[in-house]
Amino acid sequence: MSHSARFTPQPRIRRARVGTGLLFLTNGALFANLIPRYPEIKAKHELSDAAFGVAVAFFPLGAIMFGLLAASLIRRFGSGMVAAVMTVLLGISIASTAFMPDAIFFALALLIAGGADAMADVSQNAHGLRVQEAYGRSILNSFHALWSLGAVLGGLMAAGALLVDLGLGAHLVSSAALFGALALIAWMLALPPDPHDSLVSSAATHRQAEARKEELKRVQRVALRKPGTLLVLGALVLMAVTGAVVEDAGNSWSALYLSAYLGAPSSVAALGFTALVAGQLIGRATADRFIDRFGQRRVIRTGGVVIALGMGTAIAIPTVPLTIAGFAAAGLGAAALIPAAYDRADAIRGLRPGVGLTIVSWLMRLGFLTTPPLVGALSDMFSLRWALLVVPLAGAVTVVLARVLPNEKRHVIEK
Repeated sequence: MSHSARFTPQPRIRRARVGTGLLFLTNGALFANLIPRYPEIKAKHELSDAAFGVAVAFFPLGAIMFGLLAASLIRRFGSGMVAAVMTVLLGISIASTAFMPDAIFFALALLIAGGADAMADVSQNAHGLRVQEAYGRSILNSFHALWSLGAVLGGLMAAGALLVDLGLGAHLVSSAALFGALALIAWMLALPPDPHDSLVSSAATHRQAEARKEELKRVQRVALRKPGTLLVLGALVLMAVTGAVVEDAGNSWSALYLSAYLGAPSSVAALGFTALVAGQLIGRATADRFIDRFGQRRVIRTGGVVIALGMGTAIAIPTVPLTIAGFAAAGLGAAALIPAAYDRADAIRGLRPGVGLTIVSWLMRLGFLTTPPLVGALSDMFSLRWALLVVPLAGAVTVVLARVLPNEKRHVIEK
């Protein structure tokens, strides 16, 4: 009986892992279908680099405005449901950008998309951490690898659409329909809501749950007053921001830099973003193994060096092949950055489950919010080539911040 009891939940957990992987895959693919078409949208609305930077910053602005709703929605409806529904909303809002008559409405569509993306991101990571706990070993980076795989898939879909001259509207609507359907399948495979975080019907159980929540809140208030906790949270936020800076270089500027500044055709320019997320995919597919062997600190420090050297070389020698390779190196170096910050934040003693994760995820969006206008302004002042120096700088900062991470195996720490 004990042998059977040990193995009874395993199929359910394995299904949940598949469902979580699908959520990450769809989340990565949806936005990646839009990014390579940014130069087309920029030209359509006749935007300067600075104005374009402000417009695309509405995506992270929406994330900041609405991202904090994720924790309460997860407690009420469960992380699987919230992630799936928000992924569908993300697809709809991204598809709507193709039909916006001017830059203001384009920015507003990105605002809604950013809010949906933030809530989907927190929910799928919260669900991934539950599945990881059930497995008893590090698997979070494998989920982020599937996000990167989805982003590669989305980038290649966009490059193919550009190659065959498929209209923007038809392209983005098809993408939203396909990946929205996959998100709903993922919901059916997800774990049920955590009973500790959902509404309960029994009055006695409700009183026990409320007493438990009040105790957790008290412990949490004490923890948040400790300078050590705040310093660790601040360092993790900054670490996640550096990851956001690297990702935004590919998201907002790689296609524009390769096409407008290095003369690459649009289908080739789309490969800058694809190379970055392909590098992320390779890094995240192997990160769990390296973290178990060498510890998070060494892996993240090495990644910072790869970012700085890769993009630094690409900026110093501006050619199309070397720039694509530089974006690939940046993606590889940044692969485990945000997952490591999430993982460490969720393990901070004294904070309720999901609180540290939500704080870091929400404040990380400041990197996505400030980077596009900053790079756009620097580009108008100097050139986009020199504005992209923010990427190797982010790599150098990562090397310093890695000190807050543990240098042992993740599952050993949590036990």
